[in-house]
Amino acid sequence: MTEAKIGIIGGSGLYKMDALKNIEEVKVETPFGSPSDALIVGNLEGITVAFLARHGRNHHLLPSELPFRANIYAMKQLGVEYIISASAVGSLKEEVKPLDMVIPDQFIDRTKNRISTFFGEGLVAHVTFGDPVCPNLATILADVVASLKLSAVNLHRGGTYVCMEGPAFSTKAESHLYRSWDATVIGMTNLPEAKLAREAEIAYATLALVTDYDCWHPDHDSVTVEMVIANLQHNAVNAQKVIRETVKRLGQNPPESAAHSALKYALLTPLDKVPATTKDKLGLLLKKYL
Repeated sequence: MTEAKIGIIGGSGLYKMDALKNIEEVKVETPFGSPSDALIVGNLEGITVAFLARHGRNHHLLPSELPFRANIYAMKQLGVEYIISASAVGSLKEEVKPLDMVIPDQFIDRTKNRISTFFGEGLVAHVTFGDPVCPNLATILADVVASLKLSAVNLHRGGTYVCMEGPAFSTKAESHLYRSWDATVIGMTNLPEAKLAREAEIAYATLALVTDYDCWHPDHDSVTVEMVIANLQHNAVNAQKVIRETVKRLGQNPPESAAHSALKYALLTPLDKVPATTKDKLGLLLKKYL
């Protein structure tokens, strides 16, 4: 199977990478089922990368339906060590405008129906997650956005991403609550990915692409679906520019990441006491500790 050290997960509006060359469509099966779609492995800026459309290339999966474990495990099977996750988000702050880019460094979990761990079935593990984003990867991503000087795009380094269940958007009361928490943006997908990537010892960072203000904003009622779709399309073009340059820099100088040894002190169950079926199922994650 073709290997790639860099994985890209594309969200709403970003269903493919136009600049990918020598494309190979790879169908991966995992112990957790099939990923959202076939992974597209190809060459970007001279670097082999694996691309996955988070909701499927035809956007047929609700956020609550996403096979998060399969998606991250499939990346691990391909040898991915760094994941760049692009996501459409709503803004919870006046100064974070549509078309802006945010590189969050924190998350708040408001999901209800997501399985966000690989562990269980006789194996207990607790990864540290105080800093849920790899700071070195996030810095590269932010530096790239700053260096490209994209038209109409302001960069916001750091911030808190509220991950809600969906698929309905927030009520105004909820939106005002999140603003009272000083949260920056809101989306429906990135926190389960970040948790699972940490358990899989993959460095993870989010490129949050603002499409609109959440419903708290007094001008919210003037926002149309057409405006949001136009922003999605504009964001997708900008995101591809950012990802291309980020991949180039990662390939030249891959950073160290604490995520790459996240399980070293996280496995509480003695491995010789773990059921064989569980060890076999999670062998890809456990092999260097067995």
